[in-house]
Amino acid sequence: MASPFSDPAFYRDRYPVYAALRQRCPVARVPMGGSSGTATVVTSYDQARAALADLQLSKDTNAFFADRPSGRALHPALASTMLNSDPPDHTRLRRLVTRAFTPARVQQLRPAVRTLAEELVDGWSPGDRVDLMEGLAVPLPITVICRLLGVPAADHDRVRRWSLDLLATGDHERIDAASHALAEYMAALAAAKRTDPDEALLSALVSARGEDGDGLSELELVSLAVLLLVAGHETTTAAIGNSVLALLQHPDQLALLRSDPGRIPAAVDELLRYDSPVSIATWRWAPKATRLGEAEVPAGSPVFVSPGAANRDPDRFTDPDRLDLDRPDAGSHLAFGHGIHRCLGAPLAQAEIETVLLLLLDRFPGLQLTEPAAQLAWRHSRLVRGLEALPVQL
Repeated sequence: MASPFSDPAFYRDRYPVYAALRQRCPVARVPMGGSSGTATVVTSYDQARAALADLQLSKDTNAFFADRPSGRALHPALASTMLNSDPPDHTRLRRLVTRAFTPARVQQLRPAVRTLAEELVDGWSPGDRVDLMEGLAVPLPITVICRLLGVPAADHDRVRRWSLDLLATGDHERIDAASHALAEYMAALAAAKRTDPDEALLSALVSARGEDGDGLSELELVSLAVLLLVAGHETTTAAIGNSVLALLQHPDQLALLRSDPGRIPAAVDELLRYDSPVSIATWRWAPKATRLGEAEVPAGSPVFVSPGAANRDPDRFTDPDRLDLDRPDAGSHLAFGHGIHRCLGAPLAQAEIETVLLLLLDRFPGLQLTEPAAQLAWRHSRLVRGLEALPVQL
């Protein structure tokens, strides 16, 4: 059986594939393509939510590959991120960075996010044709997270290129090379912050101490820096593009926001549900045989949970393929995950999406696509669902 994820059509519109998998079995063994073998893929809402919080499923990829030589050359810092760890290591690491992404801290960042977004569109005029991804959705989140970490402005472009390479599904050589480039860059930047600290997050991590008084090891420091950088902008960039496209394809829903921009915060939840930027969550595996609902997950099986599929489950959301900004239960979406690995930067991502939508409605209320939505190019990534470009007329 061919992998459903190897068909180019999957990247254009993956929801029919998810619906077919869910109808066949909400927790199914699926070939992943290439040399990846088979994995357990979870597509229903209830089972996805349960799997995301199930501590019997491990995130420790080093343990999984300990006796399975992969032939890969991924930098150790990227093979050992907080996202790829279990308690108690995960608990300790997450506690050290949580304070940077509290709702109160994000509220303090909102004016700076708004100012940056305004600067990015100040050169735009009604009637212009622009690529909304390249002009706004890409530079806003990468600049915000780089400034938060303390990455110099001159390095933002190359950091962005390495980050993109890390998510190039199937291109192992490209991924591994990017992992070394980004890790080595962050190690050098951390060393600079150690001798010349500033107010940025990376300096805070260099000096951070846990309850036992111990700080982060060099590997942990670099690993956290890379994780925060990549996770802090890639999915937000995708979410901005997906949200704007969804609204342009549903003029009745866009009209609701135009008539009442105060609806935007609640609308973002429905936009995230409708087209989740995290389509298939990061790696999990079963150290021992376990059950998800009525399905048996064999020992050693990789487990891929799909928030994108779960958010379109008709058993959880009425008429799930319809964008409905008045949907009362949209806030229960799984776009940010669930459980101890729920996205740490969710409040910041929400703030950035809200800022972009409010700005576009204010400056360019007649925004429209310049080519049919069916012709738009999507990124070739199982994990992230996002556009390559979004050509619009202002």
